[in-house]
Amino acid sequence: MAQVLDHSVVVFSKNYLPISRVNIKRAIALMVTGKAEALDLTDETAWLVRSPNLVIAVPQHIRLTIASTERIWKVPPVNRREVLKRDNHSCQYCGSNKHLTLDHVIPVSKGGQHKWDNVVTACEPCNQRKRDRTPSEANMPLHTKPKAPMHPTVAFAENFWHNENACSQ
Repeated sequence: MAQVLDHSVVVFSKNYLPISRVNIKRAIALMVTGKAEALDLTDETAWLVRSPNLVIAVPQHIRLTIASTERIWKVPPVNRREVLKRDNHSCQYCGSNKHLTLDHVIPVSKGGQHKWDNVVTACEPCNQRKRDRTPSEANMPLHTKPKAPMHPTVAFAENFWHNENACSQ
C-alpha cells in the first residue's frame, strides 16, 4: 500500500493542458469529489487503492472537470535575483558560480537595453574581460541565449511533453 502512495499523477486542465503532478491521495480526492476524471483507465496503468468500503483505480493521468481560472502571471522584472535564477547562478561565459554580476550582452553604450534578452549572469573576471564589447567582439560566446522566463504552467507542459516523447522513443 505504501508503495502505491509514493506515485504521482499528472493533472490536465479541462483543455487537456498538463498543469501539475499531484500525489495519489490528492488525485483520489479530486476524483471522488467529481472535480477530476480518469484519462486512461486500463488495467496496466491504473493503481488499485483499497479502503474498507471502496476499491478505486487511480490512473496515471487525470483531467479536471471544473473550469479553473488561471492565476494572473506577469513576466517578472529584470533584476539581479531573477536573472541569477534564470541562469542557474552561473556565469554564461565560463560557467563559474563565484563573484557573479550582471552583464549586458550588447553594452548600453552601444544601444543595448536592460531587457531579458540582453542581460546575463557573468562572473567579475569575465565581465571585466568583455568590457564594453559584444560577445563576438570579445570572442566570448554565451553558453545559453538569454530569454524571458516563461509561465510556470507552460514550462511544466513543455517539460512534460519533452519527457513523454523521450520515454516513448
